Amino acid sequence: METQNIRFYYRGKVQEASGQSPTRTLLQYLREDLRCTGTKEGCAEGDCGACTVVVGELDNKGDVDLRAVNACIQFLPALDGKAVFTVEDLRQPDGSLHPVQKALVDLHASQCGFCTPGFVMSLWGMYLDHKPGDPPPSRQHIENVLSGNLCRCTGYRPIVDAAEAMFDMPAVPLDRKALAARLKTLERDVPLTYQHGDQVFHAPRTLAQLAQLRVAHPQARILAGSTDVGLWVTKQLRHLPELIYIGQVAELREMSDDGKELYIGAGVLLNDAYGELVSHYSELDEMHRRFASYPIRNAGTLGGNVANGSPIGDSMPALIVLGTRIVLRQGERVREMPLEDFYLDYQKNAMEQGEFVQGIKVPLPRPAQRFRTYKLSKRFDQDISAVCAAFAITLDDRDIITDARIAFGGVAATPKRAALAEQALLGQPWAQEAASAAMDALGQDYTPLSDMRASSAYRHTTVKNLLQRFFLETRPQAPLEPAQTSVFACAVAS
Repeated sequence: METQNIRFYYRGKVQEASGQSPTRTLLQYLREDLRCTGTKEGCAEGDCGACTVVVGELDNKGDVDLRAVNACIQFLPALDGKAVFTVEDLRQPDGSLHPVQKALVDLHASQCGFCTPGFVMSLWGMYLDHKPGDPPPSRQHIENVLSGNLCRCTGYRPIVDAAEAMFDMPAVPLDRKALAARLKTLERDVPLTYQHGDQVFHAPRTLAQLAQLRVAHPQARILAGSTDVGLWVTKQLRHLPELIYIGQVAELREMSDDGKELYIGAGVLLNDAYGELVSHYSELDEMHRRFASYPIRNAGTLGGNVANGSPIGDSMPALIVLGTRIVLRQGERVREMPLEDFYLDYQKNAMEQGEFVQGIKVPLPRPAQRFRTYKLSKRFDQDISAVCAAFAITLDDRDIITDARIAFGGVAATPKRAALAEQALLGQPWAQEAASAAMDALGQDYTPLSDMRASSAYRHTTVKNLLQRFFLETRPQAPLEPAQTSVFACAVAS
């Protein structure tokens, strides 16, 4: 097997890397090999944001897509053909500060300064997204963008103030056309195969190449955004001998809507996937904002979250109650199944050898459908769920429940439907009596464990309380507004 060098654009030129482990992180390479130490290492798991950089790549139209991501969990070969920007790149030719940096200085938004480069890069990513003539970003959007950056001494008020003030300064645009031309010179005619020692990194460029590789190397680990697999290396110190990276497969980043269902390819990034889902299901807006953090959603994929099948994965309960089907591929064979049937047991699924997730199909909203999803955790932003709930019912013209689907994450070995509670609702008027009967049935549907996130008793109580909240928000007579049931909705409204 002939190995190829890793090539990416950084600091005005093409960098070529070789002799590196395929699981060496971008952060390690920046600091230890290129000696660009502005990017900091804090948690090494994508939580603190000190390592935030901006990565640019060509989209399907040939334009440059720029996103803030965590360098500490991005494997170096995954940057092949892309552009990397760090805080060093913001230095202006005359030595002056970029508006992002100047606003942070002027508004005293840095104390110890360790986290500041990460904040700078997250804000720069937002700065690049802002087009001349657009209204300034809302405070909620700023807080959303900064959800993956932690500061322990400055406080967030001056940082958010700086995010608003930077747009009042003379603009410093990025020449995207020139960057796109540079990146086009890095495009490969053949897939990247990179090998070091006993480790191999494959980066197929087409769906057919991926299917062929997966059959030939069924034991290889499929890598998408590295938001989970990256921690296997940085925290668990696992040795991964063979990786198949799907980030270069354009077909896996396709989304389509045929009027009946939304198709989301397995490689669609979480922010893009949730953005499209929210356009159809506005009830998913809060879950979108609370799913991990902004830079994690800029790297991770919805297909990866579904394939991982974690019992605390926040996407699965909502997708299950909406009737989502998962699309699996093995060579030339493609098959589908209901998403809930994909999960067999803890960390065990129905995928066969040589098979991979190609995408998911989400039915579009139906008339008379009531849908909600809720997340309970110790923080609003960037926290693992103690309980994640989703409810969907359909009512007839007499408010009788003709279909009921309930699913929870965090209370069983897999994301799981509540069969007994659903049966208690079917055929009943959507009234307090039916809701109470279903709440009682939930005690038989789940026997939750206690762990560091929550006790069994807490989960046992809250699964029932969340069903009661769903009833109060969707009952036919005098349903409660979100601001009456959620302190977060109150904060947004104010």
